[in-house]
Amino acid sequence: MYDALRRIFPDMRLFTNESMAAHTSFKIGGPAEIFAQAESREELLEIAALCRKRGVRLSLLGCGTNVLINDGGLSGVTVQLYPHFCKHIVKGSTVTAEAGLTLHKLAETAREYGLAGMEFASGIPGSVGGAAYMNAGAYGGEMAQIFVSAEVLTPDGNVRTFYKNEMGFAYRRSILQDNGGIVLSATLALTPGDPVEIQKKTVELNARRREKQPLDFPSAGSTFKRPEGYYAGELIAKSGLQGFAIGGARVSEKHAGFIVNAGGATADDVLKLIEHVKQTVYAQFGVALEPEVKVL
Repeated sequence: MYDALRRIFPDMRLFTNESMAAHTSFKIGGPAEIFAQAESREELLEIAALCRKRGVRLSLLGCGTNVLINDGGLSGVTVQLYPHFCKHIVKGSTVTAEAGLTLHKLAETAREYGLAGMEFASGIPGSVGGAAYMNAGAYGGEMAQIFVSAEVLTPDGNVRTFYKNEMGFAYRRSILQDNGGIVLSATLALTPGDPVEIQKKTVELNARRREKQPLDFPSAGSTFKRPEGYYAGELIAKSGLQGFAIGGARVSEKHAGFIVNAGGATADDVLKLIEHVKQTVYAQFGVALEPEVKVL
């Protein structure tokens, strides 16, 4: 498979047994059998076609956030879209961006054009593709509010447009989590606004993020989804688990909704800690926590 990919893309960044710890925000993960960083839509489509033809597993990464990669690594081909797959265009109040573009960069571009609506996403450490895939959100905003459509590569190799009413958006969910679609690009509808006010709101939200979240430790972001009627971090803190650790994985003392890599954590450490937190919270409050982090 490696030789086939090298013949098709002689200049592409292509590696074997590449440590995924170097490509994820958690700084955890075993080696990818074959790892590539796609630079264009055409490259990604050709990789996907070759994987389908040969029956090889294909895994996708954006910025490597919100994921926990197993200690045993990833078989088949793993393609990371960040940092190259990031072209974007602004037409009026509409922005279309490739899946590898970071939300921070997209929010900055929107501000420069005097477009409001992306402020909530400025501090989310993810990419456009992942944000559409999971309906990312923060501080009362979410992708579903500004989403128009996405160009999606379907498992059968076709490229089709999914409009908002087809996406099945819910809290941290979209239909793509069920049908295996891969976001190539997304189109968002924003609102004309004052760049100064947009920047002011962005700064305020990012200051709140720095104040409340453990950004000084590697993590995958919020570990658990918000259970209906509760806050995961509050339940975990009331369960007495802040600071509790298994191996190098620890429940953050700053925000109990985060499990952080306090140093040398393995995926097994994190998974065991997630399970311990779930069991403890359920035993004390009868609330079943659901992980937000995607395990590969």
